[in-house]
Amino acid sequence: MTVELAVALPVLVAVAAVAVNALLAFSECAAFDNAFRDAVRLNATSPAYGQGLEQSRAAVQSDLEGAFNRSFESVQVAVEGASGGHVRFTATLEVSPTLFGLGLKRSVFGVELPKLVHSAELAVDRYHPGVLV
Repeated sequence: MTVELAVALPVLVAVAAVAVNALLAFSECAAFDNAFRDAVRLNATSPAYGQGLEQSRAAVQSDLEGAFNRSFESVQVAVEGASGGHVRFTATLEVSPTLFGLGLKRSVFGVELPKLVHSAELAVDRYHPGVLV
């Protein structure tokens, strides 16, 4: 029985590490989608007078970095013009693997744990205050 435990324990720990990292990433992705949409609606749909796309992008990224500031997360936001005066914001969340919160690990007993990447995008119509069309 001891030999079976010695053989099975590394496999069980590796499976548990993969499962915990996957569940953590799914949780963070769901929270990220909501936070991203809220940040875009708050900072980009009705910008201040003279506020350009880059300032809106920086405000959205700042909000997301404040919400996702753990050591194993990183956030990137990009903005591009779309047709009809719409603007598309794209945000990417990278979640690095951890070993049950004990720092960043790239592998567990030889099982490679990759970074998980999640993207969300939202196109909005920017209202320009003081501009008559």
